[in-house]
Amino acid sequence: MFKQLLTALIFLSTPLFSLGQDQDSIPAPAKTKIKGSSFIIPSVFIGYGLISLMGDNPIRTLDLTTNAELQEDHPSFALKADNYLRYAPAVAVYGLDLIGVKAKNTVVDRSIMLITSYAIVSVGVGAIKLTANRLRPNGANRHSFPSGHTSLAFMTAEFLHQEYKDQSIWYSVGGYALATGTGILRLYNNAHWVSDVVAGAGFGILSTKVTYLIYPYIKRKLFHGKSPDMAFSPGYQNGMMSFTLTKRL
Repeated sequence: MFKQLLTALIFLSTPLFSLGQDQDSIPAPAKTKIKGSSFIIPSVFIGYGLISLMGDNPIRTLDLTTNAELQEDHPSFALKADNYLRYAPAVAVYGLDLIGVKAKNTVVDRSIMLITSYAIVSVGVGAIKLTANRLRPNGANRHSFPSGHTSLAFMTAEFLHQEYKDQSIWYSVGGYALATGTGILRLYNNAHWVSDVVAGAGFGILSTKVTYLIYPYIKRKLFHGKSPDMAFSPGYQNGMMSFTLTKRL
């Protein structure tokens, strides 16, 4: 059953690459066009998760049976790589830039968009966790829905996709593979239900898409279409990613 589920997740994720290839590009702030079809997949993912909250239904049953199967087959699984994989696509964006693979946007522009996406997904997912009040499968707390690790992983995967999709589709494939791996590890580590992970993926993708939609307008209004005179430095400490923006006066 779990192998069938994994195949379905990969199948559902695949259209992300083709949908975003033409429709999500942002050539210039004045000509920004993002078609509604690019939001179909994250909306389906989020809807899937929300249905699982509506009492007994096939989606919730799949949550329970998949978790039972994983715990029966892998009761001692404890690989915590998901704590780090969620950041990998974002790190790749800057790493590729350092070795000469040109990103779509300047380092300041894309850094502001990364921070904006992070803020959107953190606030949104945090609020929903409190509202949903779903118990984790391991019983640790009631912050199970949606998966924060997975939402961050897919947020950064979409970020990588947006910046490098015009260079090669394989950057997008690699980023989404890392994000999918993060979600699967959350299941194996008994931290989330399947619907938590699927919804988390949707929220993560959506946060970045929204950011790339609104940033050109923000840039025109606040910075008159020019890159702001800022310095950006990412950081990582105690399992958390941080960002520092310094504006020159």
